[in-house]
Amino acid sequence: MKALSNLKVLDFTTLLPGPYATLMLADLGAEVLKISSPSKPDIVLEYAPFIEGTDLAANEVWLGRGKKNLFLNLKHPDAIQIVKKLVKEYDIVVEQFRPGIMQRLGLGYEELKKENPALIYCSLTGYGQTGPMAKAAGHDCNYMARSGNLAMAGYKNAGPAPMNIQVADICSGSSNVVISILAAVNFRNMTGKGQYIDVSMMDGLIPLTGMDGTRYLATGEESGRESRRLNGGSLYGYYETADGEYLSVGSLEPKFWAAFCNGIGCPDLIEGSAEPDAEVFEEVKAHIQTILKSKTRDEWVEIFKPLDCCVEPVLSLKEALDEDEQIKERELVVEVEVPCTDGKKVRQLGSPFKLSESPVTYNMGGYPLGYHTKEVIEALGLDYESLKVDGVFA
Repeated sequence: MKALSNLKVLDFTTLLPGPYATLMLADLGAEVLKISSPSKPDIVLEYAPFIEGTDLAANEVWLGRGKKNLFLNLKHPDAIQIVKKLVKEYDIVVEQFRPGIMQRLGLGYEELKKENPALIYCSLTGYGQTGPMAKAAGHDCNYMARSGNLAMAGYKNAGPAPMNIQVADICSGSSNVVISILAAVNFRNMTGKGQYIDVSMMDGLIPLTGMDGTRYLATGEESGRESRRLNGGSLYGYYETADGEYLSVGSLEPKFWAAFCNGIGCPDLIEGSAEPDAEVFEEVKAHIQTILKSKTRDEWVEIFKPLDCCVEPVLSLKEALDEDEQIKERELVVEVEVPCTDGKKVRQLGSPFKLSESPVTYNMGGYPLGYHTKEVIEALGLDYESLKVDGVFA
């Protein structure tokens, strides 16, 4: 038995944040049924590469892992009735349309809870269901920009840089969907009541301003780029090595700083700490940069390995996902069977959840979109062929 094997989720999401949220739920055992339209492409699922010998993109096999899926034309009245039948059983809904769209389709929370009063209904959007920007389009970089986080990120002379890390999508959107749903499930267990959940990717970024946001609210003092302990205003950060690679230096605490200074042969820097006085800061930083550039990254790794001083190499994806022993031990890269093949397997990013009594297991990667349509429709006691002719699945 998996931890969430008693939950059934109806998934109306696309792109990355919603599908990754429902992937986390599926990995933990929830039965997830994804609803999609054959006429509305999902750019994330169309990204190359494709699994050799199939029409399945690697993203589709990953984000669809452990889920069923069916096609529905949500503009068709019969499709709306099918959803209403489904929510009697699939009592958690996750949707990622702009505010108002599900209501116009006849699939809003107020309508669907008539079919199932215990329904938990989660809407995931960029800016939330209320406020002047509620219906504005956006992507990860937009939410990051408006949250205040990017005013503190990057370099004074260059500004913020684009990141390949979907902070708003995954760290804010996906994670807060899962947390909110599990909180609502617990509330339902206690009271029998379902509820509506409004998750905004932008909202979730505000707490990520962290100590700098707290400082501003307490003092009114802005934290610009390279001005604070963690964003370049101290000796904490990244340093180039002789081979053009990089080291991360997180030696903030006195014992770690002392070990780092001894490791680079500069015990005289210990007293000044990782946050030296402003008048000598640039000089000390330049000195450390010069020293670290005198050896290759891997030479420094060997020097620092026994010192326990929070210095680690900046790894490539190959080094991290293929070679790193910690990642191997934690089983963060897994092999999963590709559906509709003769047992072909593909490597995927694994689940971070480690539960002793209900561990995550991986049965099957994502199926082609629409694969389970006939199975699901007939299980509802409906005539698949006649509905197909009527265009319900088009």
